[in-house]
Amino acid sequence: MNTFRKNTRPNRRDNHTSSGRQQTKRKPVSSLDPSLLVKKAKATPINSNSKTETRFDDLELHSKLQVNIQKKGYEYLTPIQEQAIPVLLDGRDMLAIARTGSGKTAAFLIPIITQLLERPLASSILIVAPTRELALQIGDEFRGLTLGMNLRCATFIGGTNINSDFKHLAQKPHVIIGTPGRLLDLSNQKALHLNQVKTLVLDEFDRMLDMGFIHDVKRLVTLIGSREQTLLFSATLDKAQQKLIDELLDNPQEIHVDSGTVANEHIEQETIRVPEGKDKFLMLQDLFQDGALKKVILFTETKRLADRLSKKLNQNGIPSGQIHGNKSQNFRNKMLNDFKLGTIRVLVATDVAARGIDVADVSHVINYQLPMTMDSYIHRIGRTGRAGKTGRAITFIN
Repeated sequence: MNTFRKNTRPNRRDNHTSSGRQQTKRKPVSSLDPSLLVKKAKATPINSNSKTETRFDDLELHSKLQVNIQKKGYEYLTPIQEQAIPVLLDGRDMLAIARTGSGKTAAFLIPIITQLLERPLASSILIVAPTRELALQIGDEFRGLTLGMNLRCATFIGGTNINSDFKHLAQKPHVIIGTPGRLLDLSNQKALHLNQVKTLVLDEFDRMLDMGFIHDVKRLVTLIGSREQTLLFSATLDKAQQKLIDELLDNPQEIHVDSGTVANEHIEQETIRVPEGKDKFLMLQDLFQDGALKKVILFTETKRLADRLSKKLNQNGIPSGQIHGNKSQNFRNKMLNDFKLGTIRVLVATDVAARGIDVADVSHVINYQLPMTMDSYIHRIGRTGRAGKTGRAITFIN
């Protein structure tokens, strides 16, 4: 099994996941062509695109797992699940590209759970995610699929009390889920023994391998060493990362349910141009006169603007909350829960929310500012139009 060829220690000053400190930089300019952000949604029936004709009860899975799958309401496999599950059950490495909301998490968790039922080794599975929210979501999905099985998982993320992590590790979880910085902190304190990991999953690996995370990922892989299986899952694929991907995987099965370069076809995409001198917030406020904007994620490029917009929306009678890296984990969890329950109508977020937030029935995604890259745009608007439903994305253009 390949590991990275060089044992590159992370430069902690450049590591956004661990220290949260960044050097002052010039304000970046978006590389996106606004004409690419206008597209009609395809009215595709749910069963023709997001589901296959294969039923979960057609698979030879453990009876308890089948019961839990049914309890979650899963009946037919999605395309990524149909293609990935049989291959992963055979123990192959995998590179898988499928859009957000396509069932990727269950696609890798079901084979992992099957593996653990046959060989329940403590700390043998490590799932790494780029954001706290995605890590928590994966943990929730695992617990739902393993009810009554005596299989344990633990989630380790920044913004939480590390002493609680020590207690959870002492319980010898079978599956460890976490963000890179916290996982490395636990390893450095000799609490987490990464050399016990047999299966490594990098979820949303495209971001895991970008320059903000690459040093941590390399360090984690070096500490794990030889492993039996490595899985890379994401909605987008950056060709510039191919060398790193090749070093991570050993004779992988590649699955491309989507190209990794285009947005979900179930999303109506449009742009709104802001005339010079026009108050963009007033234009945003006018949008909310439309009752169709029931559950909206509003993306900004900066934390400060997210705070300011949330405050102004609330002052103007539009219930809003915000989520970004400067907020405590408890605060972020509360905002997400309020958003899911409908207590707030708008969740104002930076890109920390573009991945891993699985909220049902998000009606609209609004980009208050033009995203920096197409990958960022795809992940942002992928919060709507999930599971075959039609969504709407609006991007303001200055």
